[in-house]
Amino acid sequence: MRLIEFNQFDTIYHEHFSHLSLYTVSQIFKSVGLRIWNVEELPTHGDSLRIYGCHQEDQRQTLPAVQAILDQEKERGLQDLNTYQQFQKKADLIKNDFPEFLIEQKKLGKVVAAAYGAAAKGNTLMNYAGVKPDLLPFVCDAALAKQNKFIPGSHIPILAPKALAERKPDFVVILPWNIAEEVMKQNADLVATGTKFVKAIPLLTVL
Repeated sequence: MRLIEFNQFDTIYHEHFSHLSLYTVSQIFKSVGLRIWNVEELPTHGDSLRIYGCHQEDQRQTLPAVQAILDQEKERGLQDLNTYQQFQKKADLIKNDFPEFLIEQKKLGKVVAAAYGAAAKGNTLMNYAGVKPDLLPFVCDAALAKQNKFIPGSHIPILAPKALAERKPDFVVILPWNIAEEVMKQNADLVATGTKFVKAIPLLTVL
């Protein structure tokens, strides 16, 4: 539900390939003699569900939280095919807006936006949008294991965070949008010198 609500298509990749609604999980459980008796909403990966299951005949009572989320899902159209078709259109909007923003800054003579965070979700976004090193010359990441390597597909080089201070970009695109506040705090010195931070999800936004 949150993935669709906040246009988080970039979280769909490899080990996150399957995303299920609570309703769908309840149907899967029911087919094998299980039921959901509790569910919790977590902030992980832009919101996730922690689901508690038991056998159908278990004595535990089904808590109100289960029906509450099932009602929310139905109200927001998760059992309606049109909801998913509109989700594709929202993803395509980002696919167009993100490279257009980078091209516009390049034409204006700005220091080409640097990206922060060589996260898997950022890799999904850049490959889907067709962004290459000519528009985004480097990505910074604090993980030593990622530095001096390249983003798969787009072949954008991954550098140490100090490259941001050295090159003083006009814009820094935060690819792991779920930790945007943390990234901005870590780079408060850039904000002080005029660098602006950008998020592409759920809509392209200059922070």
